[in-house]
Amino acid sequence: MREFWNRWDALAERAPWIRRILVFCGPAIAILVLQLVFFPLQSQNGSSGVLGGIYLLGIILGLLNALVAVGMALVYRSNRILNFAQSDLGGVPTVLAINLMVYSSVPYFIGLLTGLVGAVVLGGIIEFLIIRRFFRSSRLILTVATIGLSQLLAVCALLIPSIWDKPPTSHQIDVPFSVEFTLKPIIFHADDVLALVIAPLALVGVALFLRYTSVGMAVRASAERADRASLLGIPVKGLQTLVWALAALLSFIGLFLRAGIVGLPVLTIVNFSALLFAFAALMLGRLTNLPAIALSAVSLGVLEQAIVWNNPRNPELVYPVVAGVVLAALFFRRKSATRLEADDASSWQAADEVRSVPYELRSLPEVRGVIWGGGALIGLFLVALPLLPYFSSHQADIRKAAAVAIFSIIVLSIIVLTGWAGQVSLGQMAFAAVGGSVGAVAAVEWNLDLALALPLCGACGAVVAVLIGLPALRLRGLFLAVSTLAFALAVSWYFLSSKHFSWIPRDRFSRSDLFGVIQLENDDRAMYWVALGALAITLVVLRGIRRSRTGRVLLAQRENERGALAFGISVTRAKLTAFAISGFFAALAGCLLTQFQQQYSDALFSPAESFNVFTSAVVGGLGSMAGAVIGALFLWGGKWWLQNPSFPPLLYLLPSAIGVLVVLLVLPGGLSGAVYRLRDRWLRWVAARHGLVVPSLIADVRQDDHAVEHAEDAVEQADEEELAATAGSAS
Repeated sequence: MREFWNRWDALAERAPWIRRILVFCGPAIAILVLQLVFFPLQSQNGSSGVLGGIYLLGIILGLLNALVAVGMALVYRSNRILNFAQSDLGGVPTVLAINLMVYSSVPYFIGLLTGLVGAVVLGGIIEFLIIRRFFRSSRLILTVATIGLSQLLAVCALLIPSIWDKPPTSHQIDVPFSVEFTLKPIIFHADDVLALVIAPLALVGVALFLRYTSVGMAVRASAERADRASLLGIPVKGLQTLVWALAALLSFIGLFLRAGIVGLPVLTIVNFSALLFAFAALMLGRLTNLPAIALSAVSLGVLEQAIVWNNPRNPELVYPVVAGVVLAALFFRRKSATRLEADDASSWQAADEVRSVPYELRSLPEVRGVIWGGGALIGLFLVALPLLPYFSSHQADIRKAAAVAIFSIIVLSIIVLTGWAGQVSLGQMAFAAVGGSVGAVAAVEWNLDLALALPLCGACGAVVAVLIGLPALRLRGLFLAVSTLAFALAVSWYFLSSKHFSWIPRDRFSRSDLFGVIQLENDDRAMYWVALGALAITLVVLRGIRRSRTGRVLLAQRENERGALAFGISVTRAKLTAFAISGFFAALAGCLLTQFQQQYSDALFSPAESFNVFTSAVVGGLGSMAGAVIGALFLWGGKWWLQNPSFPPLLYLLPSAIGVLVVLLVLPGGLSGAVYRLRDRWLRWVAARHGLVVPSLIADVRQDDHAVEHAEDAVEQADEEELAATAGSAS
């Protein structure tokens, strides 16, 4: 790889114009070559021919994808994050405009103007009210906030039709003029022509705005170094508001034009297919090169239509192909050591290590009583939960409690990978899917006992995780996040989809016995206890790993790779170890989940669930294992137990939408961070009561100065008494 870049530098010195052309057009040309070689267009009778209609349709849809990708690139240049709410920013005004035209008979251009204005206003409001509150937060926290924002905007889009007392419905609107022409084998209409004209004009307008206007140049300057731009008098926050408004406008144009071609979906929840294509274009364009991003998006649109045309019964083949494109783009991405990229990588580390109880206080009776007595009470309550009168009459809630325990194990696997090793993973449920599929085969085909199936599934997950973790040797932060997301999409929608591979059992099966004695079939209470036991064992094992040399090595390389290398630590081995441990427990939980549901289902391991587990890890707190359980209980527990007919219809979406944003705004360290702060406050009170000064507790105290002063006074009084006693004995 180093030799490749050396030759590239030599070519750039001899012929800089060739370098500029390849930077702009090289990725798009490579995609088209891939299409021509592996997916050449063929007519339905098998003969090859010029099917210009397929290329034109791919160009049109690729241009619409380019609008989303360019908007995402603008947000990245402004905030250094991946905006997972990009498509939903345009989804809300698009739904509003289309419903005005359908239900209120508003003219086409009036509805279009309403949507344009609404998109600009929505983007500005979102940045001012939400994004700006995370200005000093880590990029990881802000990225998770965009995931919660996308869910909130999706709920808003679902509620818009209720203004007219209508349910969410798919609509396809047509422009008020007629144009029609045929390009073999597709008939194109006025909506296609409009998209072919408006989308390039919008992209060119953005390029001209950024290059030739003073505001555009200020946006580019603030994107490179916000602090320095602010010192030079550039209104950085105001420019970020403008960028978000522009990104929302681009998203609206793309979705509104798409509604005239393929229709508007009923649900505007995060479109992972669109995200995959946008991320692929972003990686090919190196995140900031807007012309390369736009051209790459167009070429990916052509590739998509070619694959769908050649594989009408297997259109999902496009996902592993595009995922491979993403991984190839990341593999050939030049590894840079600039200060800006170093800052970006470090800003994705948001795991504040939770301090243990200070050694000076561990032996105090009240501290030991709270630790051991409180732990015993919690454990006793969880074990006796199915025996309580309420749960005895509500078997469905026992199943929900078991599912929360299983998902807690998956969230714990993210704590290992992201919280300890600093490797961001947005595809954790893909590792769980490996364990789930192998667990289904072990139960149906091999009749394995659950005690044997669980470690087998964990081992398979560890192997796959190590293979996927190989790119982590070169990538960090959002680049690794994109690669794991691409892997999750390819696994969930193709490689482990029961639709494409017959070796995965599709029918329901009986639960396997445990140790050949414990029967789990038709016994939800027993399954709950198994899940709870697996969670307890996972906590004990991970606690031991964290206190061992392996855990210390993971944290050391997360904080400072070069420093770890200086001490003889193998960073490569440490990262792959983290992936292996994380994949093992994620796959183990996937096996439990399949046994719990008594069926392998693609929906259990969808990319949306990967987002949920990652969000719950951040909400709970990446710095502690307790945060995994708290985060899982907050998201899944709240979502499931709020799905009650007596509650409002969309109330169950509250924990995953508004709740995530509120928690991240108020408690950047997660819910567990608030719990540990309360614990430290109580420990300071205990220390003051016993006249002890504990440096680890008072070093970072800013607001509770009274407790510190009280502790210092107590120590001074104790010293004076000891001195007086010594003087008295001497006399």
